[in-house]
Amino acid sequence: MSTTTETIVLIGHGMVGQRFLEELADRGVTARARVVVLCEEPRPAYDRVHLTSYFSGTSPEELSMLPAGFAERHGIDLYVDDPAVAVDRAARVVTARSGRTFRYDTLVLATGSAPFVPPVPGRDSTGCFVYRTVEDVLAIEAYAKDAATGVVVGGGLLGLEAAGALRGLGLATHIVEFNPRLMALQVDEGGGTALRRTVENMGLVVHTGVGGQEITAGDDGAVTGMVLSDGSTVAADLVIFSAGVRPRDQLAREAGLATGERGGVVVDERCRTEDPAVYAIGECARAADGMVYGLVAPGYEMAAAAADAIATAGDTRAAFRGADTSTKLKLLGVDVASFGDAHGRSAGCLDVVYSDSRSGVYKKLVIGQDGTLLGGVLVGDADAYGLLRPLTGSVPPAAPEQLVLPAGLAPPTALGPSALPDDAVVCNCHNVAKGAIRAAVTEQGCTGVPEVKRCTKAGTGCGSCLKVLGQLVDDELAAGGVAVDTGLCGCFAHTRQELYEIVLALRVTSYRRLLDEHGRPEARGGDGCETCKPAVASIIASLAPAIGADGYVLGGEQAALQDTNDHFLANLQRNGSYSVVPRVPGGEISPEKLIVIGEVARDFGLYTKITGGQRIDLFGARVDQLPAIWTRLVEAGFESGHAYGKALRTVKSCVGSTWCRYGVQDSVRMAIDLELRYRGLRSPHKLKSAVSGCARECAEAMGKDFGVIATANGWNLYVGGNGGATPRHADLLAQDLSDAELVRLIDRFLMFYIRTADRLERTSVWLERIEGGLAHVRDVVVHDSLGICDELETLMAAHVANYRDEWAETLGDPEKLRRFVSFVNAPGAPDPTVRFVAEREQVKPDLTILAGPVLPVRTLEGSSAS
Repeated sequence: MSTTTETIVLIGHGMVGQRFLEELADRGVTARARVVVLCEEPRPAYDRVHLTSYFSGTSPEELSMLPAGFAERHGIDLYVDDPAVAVDRAARVVTARSGRTFRYDTLVLATGSAPFVPPVPGRDSTGCFVYRTVEDVLAIEAYAKDAATGVVVGGGLLGLEAAGALRGLGLATHIVEFNPRLMALQVDEGGGTALRRTVENMGLVVHTGVGGQEITAGDDGAVTGMVLSDGSTVAADLVIFSAGVRPRDQLAREAGLATGERGGVVVDERCRTEDPAVYAIGECARAADGMVYGLVAPGYEMAAAAADAIATAGDTRAAFRGADTSTKLKLLGVDVASFGDAHGRSAGCLDVVYSDSRSGVYKKLVIGQDGTLLGGVLVGDADAYGLLRPLTGSVPPAAPEQLVLPAGLAPPTALGPSALPDDAVVCNCHNVAKGAIRAAVTEQGCTGVPEVKRCTKAGTGCGSCLKVLGQLVDDELAAGGVAVDTGLCGCFAHTRQELYEIVLALRVTSYRRLLDEHGRPEARGGDGCETCKPAVASIIASLAPAIGADGYVLGGEQAALQDTNDHFLANLQRNGSYSVVPRVPGGEISPEKLIVIGEVARDFGLYTKITGGQRIDLFGARVDQLPAIWTRLVEAGFESGHAYGKALRTVKSCVGSTWCRYGVQDSVRMAIDLELRYRGLRSPHKLKSAVSGCARECAEAMGKDFGVIATANGWNLYVGGNGGATPRHADLLAQDLSDAELVRLIDRFLMFYIRTADRLERTSVWLERIEGGLAHVRDVVVHDSLGICDELETLMAAHVANYRDEWAETLGDPEKLRRFVSFVNAPGAPDPTVRFVAEREQVKPDLTILAGPVLPVRTLEGSSAS
């Protein structure tokens, strides 16, 4: 008697396809069945939701959603870059592009969707792209190097993502949206107005209510511009189409499967097609409710329903009857969220609206006549989304007007995670309810967010629920009598903020005293740890003048507390060399100083790069070369740029009113004044700033920890912005300030941040975490609600008066210079592993020495493979 192994073929390996495989594995199906995956793209499943993070440094490999060894552990045959091209349902055979054929018992279609490209003449010109895959963004990045202006066709979710990418690549960017407002499906007119104003304040040009009529091209076939439907023209070098998606159902159509009138493979509640052996999930499927869902969370639910049906041979109650299409995103650094009946289409519903055009915040809740929360729109401040969305369909425990007011303006309410019912879905991506999170703590013994994430998958999708998740876990632990340890580390039970107050109040000038007198009992007398030592060193350095400490980071005990970068006053690079970054205040530099930098780079064989912070970095210095390099630079009048420290890095500037015909204030002067004032200021995390001379915002001040934009009446001050993998648009703190008022508020803001932030917490995260948020910070910094502004100003004045350049001081101390050696036992010997090769008339690290030897691998048959 022979048995035949069941074969499941999955066509498509995107986010939903990978989730389907995980669901199969969780149900034990991969242990009894052969699973074959045909992936069209040249790489396995990756996080398409966060595709734009590639432009802020996330590599394609880091976007991968395929856990290492997953396919091997579960016996899954994964074929990349080999899509299915035909399905023979009668023979139950799938043919791949390579010519391979696979017989199936069960076929699952997860082919996703394709970008919709409007039938605009010229759409095939060189320089036209779609925005959907890693290969798309790689192609856009390469083409943008020779482009100055880009146009994005589409002002929805992906369109704004694409616009943010072009802006990040340095292109002047236009957004063309046929609808009367941006994100028309998600936000109402008021939200669209707030979003547009914020986007335009970033320097992007928005065209709504118009479409593309023609794309013009030059004799070489490359894009030169776009003609809009209103007759106007936009000069452009690059066009991205991001005008929605369409289900990829062609394979199903050719196989004779039923599809919807507007596309999508027709499936039932189990995601099964009219052919019992064929399923369809994700964006390629037309669900039983007649909808085609373009979001990942419904796709995950469909994957679970299909896997359950396959695992139980159809004997299951699992069903996909529809999904919540609520969304929360950060687009161009702006929080945007919508949930439930966001457009207020329910009969008899009422709106409760809060709008602040100055700060770009718009909030609307849709309320039923019985007080039921039906939906809402949040733009600019979506902190409450994680609590409001689960309350949809119920009467909230607080009045609606209290729920839309900014933190600090609304009276205390009962609204919080504890107010949510157990069946409220906290994680929409993975359909995890509050009750499941509570059970993970109370029944399965989870004692922190990482464990709950592993146990329930909550918080492992888009991440919008993490704040509520953390509060729920802490509340549940506290309710169970488990103390929630908020200490800095295993050495201190105090938070960083509490340690700051102890150091300031008791004038503690040494780490040893702080640990022995205020550390955990078991840590006293010990050596501390790598978490608290640099954190305490930073606190002491930022308070040094006020408490009578030596603020020099390599002085006395402080030297032993620093991490590698601070230890050598330089950033360690991947091949063991270091970078040298002299300060260039405001980006202004004389020809003489430029020549010095060039001569130093030439004489020491360093790689030079102009950075986004408007200064010149020199890479490839051996540790033993650093003193000689800095001797030359200091003699020429340069100071440390503190690229190695948690301190102020740069204050960028445009040329301002001195040169630019649009400038209304001298932005260069102000940038130089601010950089020289705050240089060397140690803080919980790095600090970046910028000053723009007009509303065109060429210096990108709204993406900085504190940014300044000139107005006809003075300066506007923005705080809490950052770029990186999780960009955030800065919030307006105060406007039309004089020079003196501006400096005074920045002094207060920075010292309040240093005083109250957690370790390694950027101003953007701190501003969202601190109780009361921006409103509270404004009350403290602008209105002195806590009565501490005199103290904050005094602390900053002490820092300014006692500033010393760390490299100049180091060069004057022979004892300190002894640390700059590659080998302690051979001070004059350079590190032989720090080697370089030539590239583009400069040097780059020779990484072959780091790779190590190639070892032969012997197969089971005894042959050798390498």
